[in-house]
Amino acid sequence: MSVSEVSDAYAERAAEYIDALGFIEATAEQDRTLIGTWAGGVAGRILDVGCGPGHWTAWLHAQGHDVEGVDPVPVFIDHARTSYPGVPFRVGWAEHLDAEDASVGGVLAWYSLIHTDPAHVPLVLGEFARALTPDGSLALGFFEGSEVAPFDHAVTTAYFWPTDVLARLVEEAGFTVTGRHTRTDPSARPHGAIIARRTRP
Repeated sequence: MSVSEVSDAYAERAAEYIDALGFIEATAEQDRTLIGTWAGGVAGRILDVGCGPGHWTAWLHAQGHDVEGVDPVPVFIDHARTSYPGVPFRVGWAEHLDAEDASVGGVLAWYSLIHTDPAHVPLVLGEFARALTPDGSLALGFFEGSEVAPFDHAVTTAYFWPTDVLARLVEEAGFTVTGRHTRTDPSARPHGAIIARRTRP
């Protein structure tokens, strides 16, 4: 699906999504620990790419980080601006971050690429690499699986990724993978996370 089709699909179910998942208490404690630790090591501005209703962005902002939320769904950005005044949010796309080269210290892409056609994921990772400073950091969350395969997500088609396969693409985009995490929570699909550092100009 195209970015606009995914955006439209989320816009149609935005209220439902916000009610069910649009608050930090709905996130896993392990994820808060991982992302909090990751952000503590970031020097410079963090972009929360695919920020949705803005809860992760606001959580990081409350911890004192310089962070901006970016999402292609205008209704999510409207909700975030209303719910978290003083926290910067804007409409934007992972494929085109509208950031200067080497201007961002960290990119949080937490389940932000799950609907991206696997053939296009390297392009998005390249955009992240372009925007990040040397030694900038990426935190990537995704659905972990034994093979790259689509499945029927509640909103629109999403993809499972084997951690090793996605990590290889991250490294090919100019990163060094420094952390890999997988787990399966009760009544949930398998979770994966990759932490990586920008290593090539």
